[in-house]
Amino acid sequence: MRIQVGVIGVGADWETRRLPALRAVPDRFEVRAVCDSVGHRAEHAARTLGADAHDGFHALINRSDVEAVMMYNNDWFGALPIFAACEAGKGIYCAAALELRDEEAAVLRDRVRDAGVAFMAEFPCRLSPATLRLKELIATKLGKPKLLFCNRRQLSGSTNGVQEPCSLDLIELIDWCRYMVDDEPTSLVASMHRGGGGNSDYFSVSLDFSQVGEVGVGPLAVIACGEYVAPMYEESLAYRRPADMKVVCERGIAFLDLPSTLIWFNEAGQHLERLDHERPVGEQMLLHFHRAVESLVLKTASLEDAHRAIAIANKARQSAVTGQRAFL
Repeated sequence: MRIQVGVIGVGADWETRRLPALRAVPDRFEVRAVCDSVGHRAEHAARTLGADAHDGFHALINRSDVEAVMMYNNDWFGALPIFAACEAGKGIYCAAALELRDEEAAVLRDRVRDAGVAFMAEFPCRLSPATLRLKELIATKLGKPKLLFCNRRQLSGSTNGVQEPCSLDLIELIDWCRYMVDDEPTSLVASMHRGGGGNSDYFSVSLDFSQVGEVGVGPLAVIACGEYVAPMYEESLAYRRPADMKVVCERGIAFLDLPSTLIWFNEAGQHLERLDHERPVGEQMLLHFHRAVESLVLKTASLEDAHRAIAIANKARQSAVTGQRAFL
């Protein structure tokens, strides 16, 4: 069954990521309306899809022929479209970075839960073919993770729509590490370097998954993300590029590059796996959302994961300012 949806916030990657993913699953979704803070951008996207353009998200959400909303860019309105979708009883696919404090994230979580609507936060790292394969290897050949190293660097100013650079990267990488370890961190230590405008252009955090009172004994995840490369040095991004994730396990080590390359080592030697035959991550996430909207059993895992990642990211920013370990 096709679900009729409305798109809120077209975003910079509309042509390269969002539109191709939607076109790849025409039997699952039909876009009925589009809105964006930039009028001509919404009109162009609407014409491409044969949909209607709207100036505001309230009119789009309250349409009788819109069953769910896809929030690709939060522009200036933050989480307001999510609350409006809850009021209207519409499912929510959230791909936008939300700058929320702990109490705001908790209110949002409770509101979505009370509304009983399907909610999916976009965490593409979780569903990448290389991640899913590494999870299999952890369960069968490599053993539990002991050390994880995540790296992400982008051109400076590449996330101008977000109040704090590195914000979306930080939240997504925190969730990725929680997913790989399959546990919750108990403490963290963070540091940052402030660039232009007083915002951080580099941020790092160490998540300790040890038992309470045993710092440094359990798994440790080290996350580094930054926007310190000037556009004129774009070619340097690929120079000696670190793996997106390196995982030291009980019986081996793995190097993962999103979305589909995995190199791992154990006592038998080196193993290279390229999983390019898998369905693209963008399409997989849309299929997951389709099942969530159609399901009669409400699944809140994505909602809880999003809330938890935001709360941990906020603690990390506090730790970076104070220079002290934060306990979770």
